[in-house]
Amino acid sequence: MLDAFEVPGRTEVARQVTSNCQVYEQKNLTSGEPEAILEGMEKHAEHHQTLSAADRVRRAIDGGGERVWSVQDFPKLPFPAVAQTLSRLARAGELQRVSKGLYYRPRKTAFGMSRPNPELLREKGARTRAVFPSGLTAANQLGFSTQVPAVEEVATTRGSLPRTMVGQRARVHTRRPAAWAKLSEREGALLDLIRRRAQTSELSPEETIARLLSLLREGGMFERLVRVAKHEPPRVRAMLGALGEELGKDGKTLEKLRTSLNPLTRFDFGLLSALKSAKEWQAKECRTDETLRA
Repeated sequence: MLDAFEVPGRTEVARQVTSNCQVYEQKNLTSGEPEAILEGMEKHAEHHQTLSAADRVRRAIDGGGERVWSVQDFPKLPFPAVAQTLSRLARAGELQRVSKGLYYRPRKTAFGMSRPNPELLREKGARTRAVFPSGLTAANQLGFSTQVPAVEEVATTRGSLPRTMVGQRARVHTRRPAAWAKLSEREGALLDLIRRRAQTSELSPEETIARLLSLLREGGMFERLVRVAKHEPPRVRAMLGALGEELGKDGKTLEKLRTSLNPLTRFDFGLLSALKSAKEWQAKECRTDETLRA
């Protein structure tokens, strides 16, 4: 009777039907179609079977389709076992190692095996590597520019990034302060824009400042940037102080920024020279709008 409805891949489950018949009769699993019986037994077997970490990783990858995998995808499994399994699958050709700790599961296409999407890799890699939009890319994403840059720019706390992650043509700015790792992608992009004195903005100085203040008013944004500011160049702390003045931030926070500056130094604020309190925060004088954009 069992041979009539054995399903490939479930032979072992089917063989257990007879010996476990009484158990399944009590659970009302022997009624219905044979497929339902086997499914019920599978659940019963899985409930009582302890899979090894390697088996769990392999099952997840087999059922995951095309995607990028890392050890962080298996937080409940032992790190060494997961790392060894991913490495073993890469050596067997089932995964492609695209960078340290990142593995890609390809799929077959009409033109051969698929290749990893740099955006997908960067999104995945950002869990272990701090990667942020930078330059014109940051300005575009934050709404300071409508131009989509021909060459994408990113910044990272690391000394380098794999080209498989960012693409062959991307411009990578390395060795940002380690404190940037505490920032979100959006916060890092905003800090990058301030670092550049907002020179990547295509808006007028007044519009640029209005947009910048609006972003800094987002819940806790200004405070989070101030927390990493001590690792930034003095001009960044000065510009944050001037922005904080316009936001009406408390004196204690602003005083910490002010006391970190050499009172004899003057800083190039770029477009942010149009801030009302720029001079109080030691900005160099800019006499014309043309000078602001120079």
